[in-house]
Amino acid sequence: MKTDDLVKLLAQDTAPVAPGAASRRLGLALACSLPLSLLILQWDYGVRGDLWRVMALPMLWVKLAVPLAVAAAGLLMLRRLASPGVGPGRSGWLAAAAIGLLWALAAWRWVEMPQAGRMPALMGQTWRTCVANIGLIGLPVFVAAFWMLRGMAATRPRRAGAAAGLLAGGAGAAVYALHCPELTAPFLAIWYVLGMLLPVAVGAALGPRLLRW
Repeated sequence: MKTDDLVKLLAQDTAPVAPGAASRRLGLALACSLPLSLLILQWDYGVRGDLWRVMALPMLWVKLAVPLAVAAAGLLMLRRLASPGVGPGRSGWLAAAAIGLLWALAAWRWVEMPQAGRMPALMGQTWRTCVANIGLIGLPVFVAAFWMLRGMAATRPRRAGAAAGLLAGGAGAAVYALHCPELTAPFLAIWYVLGMLLPVAVGAALGPRLLRW
């Protein structure tokens, strides 16, 4: 069989993808997974009882803003990488800038605080469980993001998997922040960032295996 004939045969029953299919599939994935993440938070951890009081503290908003920026970057990257031949774009800089600003704030607070207060500010009370908790809460988003990608045509599976992890890590950290008692910048700069980046590494490792055509 000639190459041209084979191409025509393969393309015979194809139909164009409906405009906005990736966005709709991604919206469905988030609509199903984010409530599950909130349910895990409420079922296993609970919202901190003094949330209304600490809302007046700037660090609570920092703790929410950085993960939300990371999640937004992952969302934009995921939307692009779901289409064949499309790169991640520049949205990764949003996550890098948010984490960079958090690190700068942590370094400034670290320098200005007394020596005796540095390690408590870095380790907090929950450093042993923080990373795992973020991963657990973000797991529904991680699974849903991979489901979304498997129904699309990603041609960069490693990057697409990493973007799914970035979205899940940011979403998991933002939801977990509603429970977490830690409010020091050094703690957030280490343990929250690790909690957000671990799903990125896992997604990059799983992408070539789960997203191959």
